[in-house]
Amino acid sequence: MLIGETLPFVNAYIEELDRTLRTLDPGAGLSSIRKGWLGFCVLAVIVTNSVCWKRFERASLGRWHHPRLSWLFRQPQRFWQSVLHASVVVLLERYRITEVMVVLDDSDKLRCKTTTRIYKAHKLKDKTSGGTVNGQSVVLLLVVTPLVTIPAGMEFYGPDPAMTAWHKLTKALKKQGVPPKERPPKPSPNPLYPTKQAIGLRLLRDFCTHCPHLRIRGVLADTLYGTSDFLDTASA
Repeated sequence: MLIGETLPFVNAYIEELDRTLRTLDPGAGLSSIRKGWLGFCVLAVIVTNSVCWKRFERASLGRWHHPRLSWLFRQPQRFWQSVLHASVVVLLERYRITEVMVVLDDSDKLRCKTTTRIYKAHKLKDKTSGGTVNGQSVVLLLVVTPLVTIPAGMEFYGPDPAMTAWHKLTKALKKQGVPPKERPPKPSPNPLYPTKQAIGLRLLRDFCTHCPHLRIRGVLADTLYGTSDFLDTASA
């Protein structure tokens, strides 16, 4: 299928998104270029069932070129965070949702062995083989309702190199029979490398800030998030 003019419901969504962005932050509205680009991308995802600049270019019959599409995509992170928050508000208002369940989970995306330019790629445990693979880990916040499930937040997780090195050294020393008091102390937490629990709480806090009118009936997560600090802070 080829893309000509966009569809009315896509235009309506973009206009609602712009209105909500300006309500949340008067300086964060969509320019005419961003409106046209975002409307095209939403339609292209529907038409091609993918997120691929080359496919978008072919579907537009050359009207949009993939370097320009990807260049517009590389906007400041704050802009995309604002767009995500506003999109969630738009959908909740459209479906007249007042009560939600929040789900926190993490998902791994496998990459090739050498990834020098992929953000926060690191060694992951391969659940099928029991070994390790290279990839990315992302923490997700989902809003679940009887009508629709909405992805409302995401952030990449990266392990602290100092903590990784400490675990590796401690494991080797333990194997050698070195007593605990003779092993190096555990490094202090580095705020540049937050844990998955800390990332999950940050996503939950951001969601509550932008949707204060919602009633959250519960927060679901697996046992990785079952620490007392996470449970107490999420409950608060």
